Amino acid sequence: MKALLPSFLAASGLLLSSCASIVSHSSWPVAIASSPIGATVSIVNSHGQEVFTGVTPINTSLKSGAGFFAGEHYTVNFSMPGYDTKTAALGTSVNGWYFGNILFGGIIGLLIVDPATGAMYRLDQQAMQATLTQSRAMVVPEANPNSLQVVSIDQVPENLRDKLVLVK
Repeated sequence: MKALLPSFLAASGLLLSSCASIVSHSSWPVAIASSPIGATVSIVNSHGQEVFTGVTPINTSLKSGAGFFAGEHYTVNFSMPGYDTKTAALGTSVNGWYFGNILFGGIIGLLIVDPATGAMYRLDQQAMQATLTQSRAMVVPEANPNSLQVVSIDQVPENLRDKLVLVK
């Protein structure tokens, strides 16, 4: 029994040397929704790479680390025909489990493992909701010679205003 105690303590020390990597995650789930539903979502990371695209409502998993001692930051773009594009930021903060390395003496986990795996960070939000506003710019329907559409001047797109004819 006494011979097992040092082995148990050594194994425990190795296992607890990277607290956040063991107890927590380096990728986090995010639920993304919009009002109205059916918006296209595009997520771009801090390096400018598109890491996800989908249609709301959707669930995905995003990495919390962007490199050694670097938390990831995302730009989330919502778009839908007839609505203004909306952009939201999704950042990271230090994971509380990272400080478990200090308590258990895991210098390797504190300075190497957790920063390298990204487990020292967690996403700031686990759910995102965007409310899209209808675009004031009118979408011009395909020309139909048998129809007439009456709109106000502020609903006419800029590129068509020079083609307007004043009627007296």
